[in-house]
Amino acid sequence: MENKEKEKIDIILPNYNSSLFITETINSVLNQSYKNWKLIIVDDCSDRKTVNILKKITSNKKIKVFWQKKNRGAGFCRNYAIKKSNSPFVAFIDSDDIWKKNKLKNQIDFMKKNNFSLTYTNYETFGKKMKKIINPPKIDYSNFIRNTSIATSTMMVRRKEIKNIKFTNSKICEDYYFKCKLLKKIKLAHCLKKNLTRYRIRDKSLQSNNIRNFYWIWKINKDYNNLNFFENFISLFFISLNSIKKYGGKNIFN
Repeated sequence: MENKEKEKIDIILPNYNSSLFITETINSVLNQSYKNWKLIIVDDCSDRKTVNILKKITSNKKIKVFWQKKNRGAGFCRNYAIKKSNSPFVAFIDSDDIWKKNKLKNQIDFMKKNNFSLTYTNYETFGKKMKKIINPPKIDYSNFIRNTSIATSTMMVRRKEIKNIKFTNSKICEDYYFKCKLLKKIKLAHCLKKNLTRYRIRDKSLQSNNIRNFYWIWKINKDYNNLNFFENFISLFFISLNSIKKYGGKNIFN
């Protein structure tokens, strides 16, 4: 067992006011069949109820919680956690998503067998909408800015590839540019064609979220990806079209 699991995985989890979901998320990590991991939680100045839940799990030596004194956003928290990580592989999970038992084991075996640097998996949505999402077998930068098929909670990347690549400090869509930068460097991400993650779609104002997401993707494309107006329009058009195919227009840009 130790020989097969010699590669350690750092799991990065940004957290803010997630008292309704965080216990289930953490349990899905604790229940992984692959045991050589460390969970790095960065709490973004959450409410007392959430903090009390997290304090109960800090006695676990495989879990480290960093407490922020003011709210800085998910991008800041993920960047902070990456600085604290030192394992050869890094995985990400959001505070309301759930991993299936063999997620880490299947994915790291897939990466090592094929010498891949960046991978993602198929997943299923639950909560507001239930659907199984089948992703493209591989994706590069030019594909990604037209079809954002890499859900953050399904990602695993070799730590050496991240280096100075950071999440943006935008209010939302902070993971979009991070993936763009990785794909520009690594060239290709590969999909493990197994449904290993459950992605929660929450009950909130989905229409206003889509408008807000549209704005931030446009802004990140313009300010960070340096796309001109036409390129940006094409990117947003195809992202919208592909998201409608996946979610029926309910949760565009995820």
